[in-house]
Amino acid sequence: MHPRQSIIEIFSTFVQFDADRFSHWATESRLRSSMQGCVKRTPQETSEYFWALYWYKFWQLLESQSLAKQHLTAYLQESCYWVSQKTVNGFATTQYQLSDCFQVAIAQIDRVLKGFNPSQGYTLKNYAGPIFASAIRETLRQRREVDICTDWGLLRKVSQKRLQEALQNAGLSQEDIHAYILAWNCFKTFYVPTTAGTSRKLSRPDNQIWEAIAKAYNSQSNQQIGISTLEKWLLTTAKATRKYLYPTPESLNITQGGDNSWELIDNLPGNQQPSLIQEIIAQEEEQTRTSQQTEINQVLVTAIAQLEPEAQQIVQLYYAQGLNQDKIAKQLEIKQYTVSRRLTKARENLLKSLANWSRDRLHISITPDLLKSMSTVMEEWLQSYYGVSPE
Repeated sequence: MHPRQSIIEIFSTFVQFDADRFSHWATESRLRSSMQGCVKRTPQETSEYFWALYWYKFWQLLESQSLAKQHLTAYLQESCYWVSQKTVNGFATTQYQLSDCFQVAIAQIDRVLKGFNPSQGYTLKNYAGPIFASAIRETLRQRREVDICTDWGLLRKVSQKRLQEALQNAGLSQEDIHAYILAWNCFKTFYVPTTAGTSRKLSRPDNQIWEAIAKAYNSQSNQQIGISTLEKWLLTTAKATRKYLYPTPESLNITQGGDNSWELIDNLPGNQQPSLIQEIIAQEEEQTRTSQQTEINQVLVTAIAQLEPEAQQIVQLYYAQGLNQDKIAKQLEIKQYTVSRRLTKARENLLKSLANWSRDRLHISITPDLLKSMSTVMEEWLQSYYGVSPE
């Protein structure tokens, strides 16, 4: 996958796949015209981070939200691609291909934009990465969970809330939904696995259990229903639940008609349906963010430990004790310019370690603007880190 070069490309083109591999960048003409006009008005602004914040601010305004969302979706294409590739490669077996995972992830654009807060120090790409990865993992695990269950096992595992949502999604009437849920409750009451670990692979209930299910249903309903009808209802419910919990991804390349056709946004759902293990996934997403913060701390702590002893001492005196360079020079009995040079060198080494981690771990392209932003964040980290150290 070759990276995009110009600001206009970054905010107006989209990944196109061919046989599950990156093919080319496809240009959306309306977005290209929009970016050309913006760049022409402010030619001095060449940073992608400036334009990301620019469009994020316009996304917050109702009248410009749709256009801004499309520009930001274009901007996040590369981040989404690399996260999709890395995440899908982490699963030993899956029927989902890279292009499928990409679609699942990019569908989270609304969630990314609603949760993003520039004041927290994250770039939009950094913030989006864990959300993209979490959405893919959720879908892959959901797919696996749904695939390995028999219809009867799935009916044992699903909650009534999810089952009702699935039946509503299938277009059933309220009367039918009520009957199907009653049948399902009778099924769960009388068909309980007798051996641990067999709930996923449950086979069809035997005749004695079916008779108990039918008797229980008919005692609670105004209509008398036979076993064959109840079985048909339950299998229909299982099918609707499977489809609801595991929707088929739509193609990225389906183009809507009209002069202002839009290939991507209009075809993707705003949010993924919760899976059978939603709580676990939510916890994993939080753990991912915490893990990244822990990794950043470790990178900087390790980098400090690798400084020469005198440089470590200078950094300690400067940040922990708040001494200026003159006082540090007197205390260490060295020249002030030596303190200045070694303090600058120490900061450069720390910044280099942080930049390398961001490039290798988050697949971020390091630019002068990003380095400047990282330097600010690193300075705040140093003040915080040494601020809690004992003097």
